Amino acid sequence: QLQLVESGGGLVQPGGSLRLSCVASGFTFYDAIIGWFRQAPGKEREGVSCISNSGWRTNYAETVKGRFTISRDNAKNTVYLQMNSLKPEDTAVYYCAAVRLIGLCGLSGPMYRDWGQGTQVTVSS
Repeated sequence: QLQLVESGGGLVQPGGSLRLSCVASGFTFYDAIIGWFRQAPGKEREGVSCISNSGWRTNYAETVKGRFTISRDNAKNTVYLQMNSLKPEDTAVYYCAAVRLIGLCGLSGPMYRDWGQGTQVTVSS
């Protein structure tokens, strides 16, 4: 059974950094493109970043471009989201998602089939 488990969330001050991890199991990791999404209270889910199978192609929302970096280690079945220069508006539950697809990734939620349980990120002084 495919499983995605996020970790690395927490409370951080504005301007700080966090690194989120998403560990996958139950499928051939290279076969999937992976996305990170977030949802703040009272707001719609937002696509944050995604990464292709090899890791060579990435995509970012304009709101995080230049501050967040996505990467993957296929040997460890893990995708990372390095978040720098965090702002209060980055506060949300962050989810990773996967779809078994070879190709370019996208930031549309319906594109992804499997989702993790999420990890809370709170940016506050």
